[in-house]
Amino acid sequence: MTTAFTQTAFSNAPANPKLPTLPTGWPIGSYASYEEAQRAVDHLADSDFPVADVTIVGVEPMLVERVAGKLSWGRVLGNAAMSGAWFGLFVGLLLSWFSAGAGLLAILIGLVAGVAFSMVFAAVGYGASRGRRDFISHSQLVARRYDVLSQPRNAERGRELLANLAARANLATS
Repeated sequence: MTTAFTQTAFSNAPANPKLPTLPTGWPIGSYASYEEAQRAVDHLADSDFPVADVTIVGVEPMLVERVAGKLSWGRVLGNAAMSGAWFGLFVGLLLSWFSAGAGLLAILIGLVAGVAFSMVFAAVGYGASRGRRDFISHSQLVARRYDVLSQPRNAERGRELLANLAARANLATS
């Protein structure tokens, strides 16, 4: 039954949106890396296993931030100048297409304005941080282990297939 509170005439969204839920299924394999878990699921798919019943679950997630380098005024302004140059060049090219006779001048004005504005905004932002975060880093979400789950109707067959894969891998390494 559709009521005014569940759906409107202007909405195509389902009345019950998919909300995050815990994974279901029985564990059929556990791996130290995501790559190994992917390899296991690929093996299941190659063995005509119904992989639509499979879920890879990262257990004990961690946010890992890897520091790539130190920030300095030169690095901040240099990166800002480079990104501003690309944006300014793009804007200048657009202006040159729509303004008669101003081709090269429009490109040059766009390039200079892009570099200048980008450097000013970067300088204000970096100056406002007052040295609290003087480094560049990259964040990544990883897990301590990756479990492969299958729905109960196929779990036993999945365990057998993955046990055969592990046995073949052990033979290859010995």
